[in-house]
Amino acid sequence: MRAKRLSILGISLALVVPIFGGSVAVQASGGANVSVIATGLNNPRGLTFGPDGQLYVAEGGVGGTTLNTIGKCQQLPFPVGPETSGGFSASISRVNPDSGAVTRIATNLPSSQFNEVVGGLVSGVSDVAFVRGTLYAMISGAGCSHGLLGTNNAIIRVNPDGTTTQITNLSGFLAANPVANPEPSVPPGDFDPDGTWYGMAAKGDALYALEPNHQEMDRIETANGNISRVVDFSQSFVAPADWRGPTAIVRRDGTFYVGTLMPFPVVPGSAQVFKVNPGGHFELFAGSLTSILGLAFDASGRLYVLETSDAVGEPHPGAGDIVRINADGSHETIASGLNLPTAMTYGPDGNLYVSNNGYGFPPGFGEIVKVALQ
Repeated sequence: MRAKRLSILGISLALVVPIFGGSVAVQASGGANVSVIATGLNNPRGLTFGPDGQLYVAEGGVGGTTLNTIGKCQQLPFPVGPETSGGFSASISRVNPDSGAVTRIATNLPSSQFNEVVGGLVSGVSDVAFVRGTLYAMISGAGCSHGLLGTNNAIIRVNPDGTTTQITNLSGFLAANPVANPEPSVPPGDFDPDGTWYGMAAKGDALYALEPNHQEMDRIETANGNISRVVDFSQSFVAPADWRGPTAIVRRDGTFYVGTLMPFPVVPGSAQVFKVNPGGHFELFAGSLTSILGLAFDASGRLYVLETSDAVGEPHPGAGDIVRINADGSHETIASGLNLPTAMTYGPDGNLYVSNNGYGFPPGFGEIVKVALQ
């Protein structure tokens, strides 16, 4: 089965079929209690708590069938592309962590669907973050190469009335500022012109965003939309042979921690977490991890790592877990049995919250899981 390097979505159809059979129970370990607090989401991705104590969730949506751009621009190479359909089904939801009530606060956002040969998997809104009380979201499912002519991947501001305002054009930045060693545009490479933007974190008035396909970390000033590159990981990790795909990001004490996905099929223990300062210097923080899609620190400064699938081969449901990195560098599994989780955050109540059933599931199957820590 061909390896994929297109972040979370480059997965074979063989993965998707068994998912439809139902959910896999999450097993608590290491003293954690696990419960589902919200359901009915469409491909949930990044999540964050707001100043109101509510949980805000990015949803990839369900793609669409109204648009395609074949022959109009550079497409993703087969079999990942071309993305034959797109629409405006992505959204941002607010979840009450006590009642589980889900309210969609921004809708009709770009959502695109990969070639059905690799499962027709969906990308839309990839992450959300607050900057000084204002909610921002990252669009990853837009752009001509994603089947949506006249759109672009972007950072948007979510206004109080549910409308959105584009802050900066991420697709345009990639086109004007290529990395040193981009993913090849022919197999075995799977270069994505608009990018597969995945995780972001706030610091001051800026957002720091990760793009795994091109292997970069960029800084976006929310006041004026200016973008600057912080790290070009492709200079150190040349694709396709050494692609590492930065996906997850979290900040602590002014320093960023970045987790990598690594190519599929999954090789357990091949993923890493890097420590990155705002100036772009990075160094290894932790290794021997697998398929990282989420990072979070607890109040004691311990790092938790979300592994979307820790088993050999293609990612599959029931193989996701959360690993804690202790002060002595040892790893401890806190929860296992997650179903293709995609993101994680630490809540004001001292618990972890995870987007579960995050990809490869039918519409409405996405859920938020709470992992109560002792």
